Amino acid sequence: MSRKFCVGGNWKMNGDKKGIQEIVAFLKAGPLDPNVEVIVGCPAPYLEYTKGLLPANVVVSAQNCYKVPKGAFTGEVSPAMLKDLGVNWVILGHSERRNVFGENDLLVAEKTAHALEEGLSVIACIGEKLEEREAGKTEEVVYRQTQAIADKIKDWSKVVIAYEPVWAIGTGKTATPQQAQEVHEKLRAWLKAKVSEKVANETRIIYGGSVTASNCKELAKSGDIDGFLVGGASLKPEFVQIVNARQ
Repeated sequence: MSRKFCVGGNWKMNGDKKGIQEIVAFLKAGPLDPNVEVIVGCPAPYLEYTKGLLPANVVVSAQNCYKVPKGAFTGEVSPAMLKDLGVNWVILGHSERRNVFGENDLLVAEKTAHALEEGLSVIACIGEKLEEREAGKTEEVVYRQTQAIADKIKDWSKVVIAYEPVWAIGTGKTATPQQAQEVHEKLRAWLKAKVSEKVANETRIIYGGSVTASNCKELAKSGDIDGFLVGGASLKPEFVQIVNARQ
């Protein structure tokens, strides 16, 4: 099965109505490769506003949600609330959620399982820190993070894995295409061994970590890189070039 190329833009805690209008303008101008699934993750207060402006070929995603439908969890957002807004995607386990806000593997897995149960599609993020890579623990870390998710879910059809080496996020450092492809290839082999061949063949594994218009084409040539999760560059017109990396 050929996996549809997927490019996500993670706006993080950036943007206001004026800025969102400017982003939507360059997305509408495009043109965007029609063979690419394009998703933009915007801050929760602007989800409905952004959804109302985006062209039909771009969908909106939340950047986070909690693991239960409702309750005394001040400041949290549930998958049910996102669905009520017509939002069908969520980014979970981003390195900033893990390393700034202290979310552990189990919590990320529980949130992923609940989001899927509620019918959302999930971009599930994994990746190692610089000291883990330098200690030769890349595979150990990404396998552990993926195993936690695999322990909680059965249906992978709405899961996109985003491999984001933490040392390459917002630092200007990028894993070389060879480094990224190597991890993606090993992750796919792990899925085949631990989950199923079908899941390994069909699950998209996208790369995140200082992806830019200048390096995206080279990264996109790798056989196991099925797209990108883009941070800062998704706020700029060059995001269109990243979406079109395979053209």
